[in-house]
Amino acid sequence: MVSSTARVDYYRIEPVEFERITRFAYEKFGVLLGPGKEELVTARLAPKLRKLGLPNFAAYLAHVERDPSGLALLELIDALTTNHTSFFREEQHFKFLTGPALEVLKAAPAPVIWSAACSSGEEPYSIAMWLAEYAPAIGSRLKVLATDISTKVLAAAQKGEYPMERVEPMPKAFQAKYFAPGAGGLTVRPEVRSRVEFRRLNLVEPMTAVTQKFPVIFCRNVMIYFDARTQERLVAQLAERLVPGGYLFVGHSESLASLTQPLKYIQPAVYRQMAGWKG
Repeated sequence: MVSSTARVDYYRIEPVEFERITRFAYEKFGVLLGPGKEELVTARLAPKLRKLGLPNFAAYLAHVERDPSGLALLELIDALTTNHTSFFREEQHFKFLTGPALEVLKAAPAPVIWSAACSSGEEPYSIAMWLAEYAPAIGSRLKVLATDISTKVLAAAQKGEYPMERVEPMPKAFQAKYFAPGAGGLTVRPEVRSRVEFRRLNLVEPMTAVTQKFPVIFCRNVMIYFDARTQERLVAQLAERLVPGGYLFVGHSESLASLTQPLKYIQPAVYRQMAGWKG
């Protein structure tokens, strides 16, 4: 029997193949995979080649480009992107929601918060639960738009089913109040899931499908994969979709300091639409 390691090694990516795949990934979904990522790309995509019976990465990329359904492209994206998240990740952002951001949320007659890279759903469900718990007058009216490029993680997120190890760090009172027992773990209760709308969106493409404006946008831990030009284009599109005085939350490993962009720095990973800016 051939070991899984040996089978991955069987597919050795050539420099020209790596260059084509990384250029394709950048053009289609803005992800930078520079030199040194050859092993990662090989490990993530080799199972696809084996499953399809393809001889090399050039044949696999041709398969993706020829697929009229677009499914092969989505599977490529799922393989190359990491979808790590957790409930109440970077808790200071949630405390900010029920602190300084409360005023702009109260001003919205029907507040909608956008989770712009929602992954497997922990972030949008955390937003809905936090406001239901700590600002119930807003939480009872709140909707969360949750978008991601990956149809695979969106399908999982819509179910709201999580193994116990993902929910375990949460206070027991939260678990009891907002989750129900499920197969092998806990399931987000329907009253929370009904607050969240999941929708596929590629953040590096024109956001013509998102026309409304939001008091708060979460776009965390996604720009680290983009170059400065793509980051600036993304931030400009997000800023256009903030209400006056609205807030953008980014990841704590991300900064807009080196970018030309219209938002005002408030504190680490929190930015606000500048007064008088016309989006």
